[in-house]
Amino acid sequence: MPPNETRTAEPSEAVPAEAVAPLMRGLAVLRRLTDADGELTLADLERATGLARSTLDRVVGTLARMGYVRLDGRTVLLAPRLMELGNAYLAALRLPALLGPAAHALADELDESVSLAVPDGDGIRFIHQTTRRRTMSVSFRIGDLLPAERTAPGALFAARWGEEDWARWRARRAADPAEEGFPALPPHRSAGRPTDTEFHTAVRLAAERGFALDDQLIEPGLIALAVPVHAPDGTPVCAVSVVSHTSRHSTGSLRERLLPRLRATVEAMERDLAVPAVGGERTPGPSGLAAWTGASKQELGRTFNESLARGLTVLTAFGEGRGALTLTAVAEATGLARATARRALITFEHLGYVAQEGRAFRLTPRVLGLGFPPLSRTTLPRIAAPHLEALTERLHDSSSLAVLDGDDVRYTARAAARRIMTADITVGTRFPAHATSMGRVLLAGLPPAERADRLARTRLTPLTPHTVTDPGDLAVLLERARLEGYALVDEELEVGLRSIAVPVHDRAGTVVAAVNVAMHASHRTVEECVERVLPELRTEVARIEADLHIAGRFTDVPVV
Repeated sequence: MPPNETRTAEPSEAVPAEAVAPLMRGLAVLRRLTDADGELTLADLERATGLARSTLDRVVGTLARMGYVRLDGRTVLLAPRLMELGNAYLAALRLPALLGPAAHALADELDESVSLAVPDGDGIRFIHQTTRRRTMSVSFRIGDLLPAERTAPGALFAARWGEEDWARWRARRAADPAEEGFPALPPHRSAGRPTDTEFHTAVRLAAERGFALDDQLIEPGLIALAVPVHAPDGTPVCAVSVVSHTSRHSTGSLRERLLPRLRATVEAMERDLAVPAVGGERTPGPSGLAAWTGASKQELGRTFNESLARGLTVLTAFGEGRGALTLTAVAEATGLARATARRALITFEHLGYVAQEGRAFRLTPRVLGLGFPPLSRTTLPRIAAPHLEALTERLHDSSSLAVLDGDDVRYTARAAARRIMTADITVGTRFPAHATSMGRVLLAGLPPAERADRLARTRLTPLTPHTVTDPGDLAVLLERARLEGYALVDEELEVGLRSIAVPVHDRAGTVVAAVNVAMHASHRTVEECVERVLPELRTEVARIEADLHIAGRFTDVPVV
């Protein structure tokens, strides 16, 4: 298990001579978008960053080419692919994958939200969240940064601060009395801001007790109890928090009723940390990215900033089995020249995204500040929406995303074609699954026993003269859809309506949704649907799945 994150000082005023200026500009754009919850107009982004419009256009164009942002008219939005940067940090850290299951189990047992947090300078940053679905629920996201003095984990981490750390904390408090550097904090934050003396007292008590309490320091009603998790060498690597509301608990009942169970979970986590990693297989690095950036530069010319793109690829060199890398290892993993990789690492270290330990480099929690918080709450419909629009634009036919809901399919996203005659379907529309192309690929994706049970109990209502209503015939069609990876339904839902669909798989390979292209039967023949539409449909669904797999690596992506 790697040691606790190396604390990295705030970047100094003096920028290193070898720092990569385009990379610094790109990081500034991503930070501003993150602070704005993932969306800004170009004009607002220009004002927020202070960049010239021509420079901003090159930065945004490069980030869009990398799939990290997308443009919707004059609005710039963060894209799910950007989460690969935060994923690199979380995978290298290993804690979410190793301790996350225990946090889930504790949340289920206590029926309260459970978080994992690590120190980040004089703040704390969340690396895992298991929240409870209720009216009063915790809205913090993975990657959110909070000031140490406002949180229970912060008091635990501050117990190990030296005088330099305390001086930096006092300087930050004086320079930012309104706490504008913490956009995750709720508004009207001044009421719960502890004094220096109050925080010092909380830190002393945390050191003495081995746990810390947050009594409505973030906002009225929100309380938390935290216990540190130690590596085998005794270093605290993270803190586990149980978060509740005063309508359910007091800080006293948190301590009396939940602390023993929390401590038992932490002891189990520490035993897991003490077990050496088995297998020792290192996941492959992002080979070929340097060649890709070079090709993009040749294709796009001045609109593509190769220095920015190559700099960001350095972050993706880290990951599972690659928690600490030397300069040589970074260069080998990315395919970059050593000099290029070195300049990028110098830039990241200056800005606090990388910390050096001897000859090796590690990512810091600050990497999560590059888009992860707003993107960690994305949904499959939001991921699919731009891809559906692109598919509809290419084919000039409507495309939709749907999930299985009982015996029906329910539409969750849609891009309508601009035609005089088009299917009048909106998000939320439901149709019988057996008579739709999306329903058939969704049914085909079920385990065989569940699929057979569905067929046995579903009333196969004829909707047109063409609707298949024989259970045996439908079973054959579903097996064919499973084997071929698509389903085509011709005028079975409505006379004149033809559609073709393919499944959407999550990271585990489970079918979680379907995408279709629908048209009037006079627009394309069945053969044209298979020869012309199906390849385009599969291509775009592959892109949806790629984004879904990135977004779902350390977060739960709702399918609706």
